[in-house]
Amino acid sequence: MAHQHEQLERTIDCAVLTVSDTRDFETDKGGKQVLEALGTSDVRVVKKNYQIVKDDIEQIQAQIKEWEDTDIDAIIVTGGTGIAKRDVTIEAVRPLLHKEVEGFGELFRYLSYTEDVGTRAMLSRALAGTIGERGHQLIFSLPGSTGAVKLAMERLIKPELNHFVSEATKS
Repeated sequence: MAHQHEQLERTIDCAVLTVSDTRDFETDKGGKQVLEALGTSDVRVVKKNYQIVKDDIEQIQAQIKEWEDTDIDAIIVTGGTGIAKRDVTIEAVRPLLHKEVEGFGELFRYLSYTEDVGTRAMLSRALAGTIGERGHQLIFSLPGSTGAVKLAMERLIKPELNHFVSEATKS
């Protein structure tokens, strides 16, 4: 028997952050794919809430902190989750977490392994959790590849975003 979730009866506000040393708004396929996926659900991303920053801990954290404790329900970050020296998204995001949702990264890697890239999935450090002083905002850090973004958005984030936000905002 399926567990019934509480559903929010409102539009969810999201922000999208692309982390890349090479992408701009014209060439950012991962960020655009997140926006496209969110556009097919009850989610709103206003233009100022889609940004691109360099693979730099301070720049990543500064942008996330700008969105912290606002009316934004969730921040979706793409890029910089690998193990290359310049991949610092996880190092930037993890210290800001109020609570980490370990199952997100575990499921993402499992689905990546079974449906997308095979054993290369173990290189992904995708994560999710709550941020903000009250711990009411969600953050998802995804790889920047379009295959990874599509997988995460379609299989994990979109089906559960309403429930995630409902849980994160409970008293």
